[in-house]
Amino acid sequence: MHTTPQAAGPTAAPKPEPAHHSPRLLQLDGWRGLSICAVLAAHLAPVGPGSWLLNQASGVFGMALFFTLSGYLITSFLLAKPDIKSFLIRRCLRILPLAWLLMLIVAFLAPTDVANSVLRFLFLQNYHDSAATVYTAHLWSLCVELHFYFGVALLVALGGRGALRVLPWFALAVTGWRIAEGATLSILTHFRVDEILAGACLALLGAGQLPAVLRKPFERVSPWVWLVCLAAASHELTGPLNYVRPYFGALVVGSTLFQPNHSINTLLKTRVLNYLATVSYAVYVIHGPLTTGWFHETNLAVKYLIKRPITLILTFALAHVSTFYWESRWIALGQRLTSKRPAAKAA
Repeated sequence: MHTTPQAAGPTAAPKPEPAHHSPRLLQLDGWRGLSICAVLAAHLAPVGPGSWLLNQASGVFGMALFFTLSGYLITSFLLAKPDIKSFLIRRCLRILPLAWLLMLIVAFLAPTDVANSVLRFLFLQNYHDSAATVYTAHLWSLCVELHFYFGVALLVALGGRGALRVLPWFALAVTGWRIAEGATLSILTHFRVDEILAGACLALLGAGQLPAVLRKPFERVSPWVWLVCLAAASHELTGPLNYVRPYFGALVVGSTLFQPNHSINTLLKTRVLNYLATVSYAVYVIHGPLTTGWFHETNLAVKYLIKRPITLILTFALAHVSTFYWESRWIALGQRLTSKRPAAKAA
C-alpha cells in the first residue's frame, strides 16, 4: 500500500456570488501560484534541517491546495454547465497533451516494458509501483485528478446537476475510510480524493447547495488561521491531524472567497502569482525529470548552488513555451469542439 507521495486557486462577510456565476477570482490564481511554489520547494530545495521533515510537509501542503482548487473549479463548471461531453473533452485536452508528450519522451529515452508504459498512459501508475519511473513518479497526482474527472462525470451523467450534492457524503466517506485504515497520507486515489472532494464541497457551498450555517467558519475566522492549520495538518508529526487536511484546504481557499476584503487577497492578486498560476501545470509536469540524473547526482554544494538553479531556469523556460505554444492550442481546440455554432444557437 502506498502511504507517502512519490517524488512528488469584509466588514460584514458578504455572501459570495454562486460559484457558477462568479467572475474570474484572482485569489484562486494566487493560491495556485503559492501551491506550485510549495511543491517546487519540496522537490528542489532544502526546506529546513532534514530532521524537521519540512520538505515532505511543503509538498503535501502544496498538493492539498492544488486538489482543493481543482475540486472547486471542476464542480463550479459542472454546476454551470452539466454537459458531460464538453466537460470531458475540455479536461482531457487540458491535461493529456503535455502529460502524454512527457511520457512519450520518457518512453523513448528510458524505455520500459510495454505493460508499465500502458499503465502510465492510462494514468494508473499510482496503483502500480512498477509503472512509476523516476521521471514520471510525480504524475501520481494527475492519476488522482483524472480518476475524479471521470467519476464526477459519471455521477452527473446518471443524476444530473443535482447529483453533485452527494459529493460531501463521498468526501466524508473517503476520510472515514482513511481513518479506518490509518492512511494519513497516500497517493492512492481512494485515500487521497477527499482533498479534491473538499474543494467540490466549497463550490456547492458558494452556489447555495449546502446549508448556510456552514459558511460561518469561512466568514468569521481569518484565512491566516486556516493557513496555519493546513500547514500543521500537512506535517507527518501531527499524526491524526492529517485526516482533516482536506477540510483545512477548503477553509483556506474558501475563507478568502467569503472574505473578499481581507488583506490576504491583496497578496494573492499580484501579477507574479497570476503568472505562476498560468504556467503551474506545465511547471509541475516538466520539473520532475529535471530533478533526476545529472541534475541530482553531485555533492550538495554543486547541487544546490549550480544544478538546482539550472533546473529552475529550464523548468520555467520550457513551461512558458508549453503553456503558450503547446497547451494553448489544445485548449483552444477543446473550446472549438464544445462551443455551439451561432446557427445552432439561433435555431
